[in-house]
Amino acid sequence: MKVLRWFGWGVLIPALACVGSIGCSKAPESAPTATESAPTARTEAPARSNQTTARPPAAPQRVTVPAGTTLRVVLDQSLSTASARSGDSFRATLIEPVVVAGTTVIPKNAAVEGHIVEATSSGRLKGVARLVLTLDAVEVGGRRYELETTTVSRVGQSHKKRNIEIIGGGSALGAIIGGIAGGGKGAAIGAAAGAGAGTATAAATGKKDIRLPAEATLVFRLKAPVEIEVHR
Repeated sequence: MKVLRWFGWGVLIPALACVGSIGCSKAPESAPTATESAPTARTEAPARSNQTTARPPAAPQRVTVPAGTTLRVVLDQSLSTASARSGDSFRATLIEPVVVAGTTVIPKNAAVEGHIVEATSSGRLKGVARLVLTLDAVEVGGRRYELETTTVSRVGQSHKKRNIEIIGGGSALGAIIGGIAGGGKGAAIGAAAGAGAGTATAAATGKKDIRLPAEATLVFRLKAPVEIEVHR
């Protein structure tokens, strides 16, 4: 009361009001908002690949080449009955493609393998040369396919007519010479000698072997169908 008297109510009331205004003006600290407390989530779209997905290669198809199909080939080597033996193999090349329903199944220049079925050499006075061939396989796309084909045969000339001409001619010539030299007996001797000379000539020159040169064209046909893989 003494203080009140000393300062007076006029001084104390404004002072209290000032203290109150200072306390009220201090705002409470606000709690962090949800935006400030949680980091912003970022969603990234997956990167697009510029590479196109590769397609797997198409599976090969098996195409049947029917029986009766023609296979036209050329020999890669020469063949002769003078040296060839039955069972010997030979190589050839396809010169025309094999097409089935518009699809090339066996391409041109495909490698072909065959063998000699029979090889008989010519004799000098008798025995006719004979050569028989067949195909065994063809190579397509690095694979070997077995074949069953017809045969191709070549037969030499007969000796008979030629021998008659050579031996008969020699005999007649000998008879003429012998007849001039010694009459009838000489003619008989001359004929025999002439025949012998004619036979020797026929024997020396009578071989008639068969020879097929390289690049010779041969035509075979399939006896049985064959399935071949075709890559389209």
